[in-house]
Amino acid sequence: MRRRAELAAARAFEDAERLARGLQPIPTLRELLQQWIETHRPIVSASHIKGMDELLRLHLYGLGALRIDRITTADIEDSRNQHLQAHAPATANHWVRRLRLAFKWAVRRKVIPEVPWALKEIKIQSRPRAILPAAKASQWLAAVDAQGRTAIARAIRLMIGLGLRENETRTARWEWIDWERQTYTPGKTKGREAVPVPMHGWLVDYLRPLREPAGPIVVNKYGNEYSAGFTSRTIKAANAATGIEGITPHRLRGTFATMLSEAGVPIQTIQKVMRHKSPLTTMKYLELDLEQAVRGQNQIAQKLGFNRQSSGGESGEA
Repeated sequence: MRRRAELAAARAFEDAERLARGLQPIPTLRELLQQWIETHRPIVSASHIKGMDELLRLHLYGLGALRIDRITTADIEDSRNQHLQAHAPATANHWVRRLRLAFKWAVRRKVIPEVPWALKEIKIQSRPRAILPAAKASQWLAAVDAQGRTAIARAIRLMIGLGLRENETRTARWEWIDWERQTYTPGKTKGREAVPVPMHGWLVDYLRPLREPAGPIVVNKYGNEYSAGFTSRTIKAANAATGIEGITPHRLRGTFATMLSEAGVPIQTIQKVMRHKSPLTTMKYLELDLEQAVRGQNQIAQKLGFNRQSSGGESGEA
């Protein structure tokens, strides 16, 4: 208890000195995260706030009571190792990013001169992510419709046809559709962008009979907005019915981006349509275009004279 009292007294003395010089007291990590959440709650997405709140409540691993200027790289490494005992490496990288975000915010506010620790993210083995196969898209949507959840089926089509996030389908409105130009402009997005997205004829034909002059496009049976994750159950059932694995609400958005890329749309245009601030973010959504790779291999084979002469795989001489 004496040691804790001495530390508290030393901190109070240092804080008083900083205040006398017109500087802010240096917060503990717990205090910093609380300040970040309260400051950013009105201006960032609910999912972003949720992630930082989970960090504050569940994943400080003894760092919460430390002043942020005294947290070292060794402290962060030890805490990350504790996190890895119960969580996957990919989540540890998210943990580090959230911490770094809070510390850089403190630097911008001149609470501390620089981030006092440095830590590289763990290298994760990349895995192919699923996209909805074009040949099975109609079958998969039929499995969605067969569940009888009309509003959810509508939201899923908005994700496939416009690349909307699930949360953006919850807030989608009829008045944001320009029926003459066949575009949809999301009015409430994660990054506060308002970029018109072209609506293909199939989606226009699907929505036109349901058209309302104004109001939400997707509501539950009580006329209210759905809660987060409302499409997941329907998507999992459609996956099981069609034998397609790995499709999630966010992978429908990835399917939209990948198919635009395969159709030859420049990445700068895909970036705008996806409402990403950086093309690097867009590139993470794009899966490998195998058909384009096959076409390239065929061209190389022709130049080298390796033209197939038979279905058995025999090659002609150069």
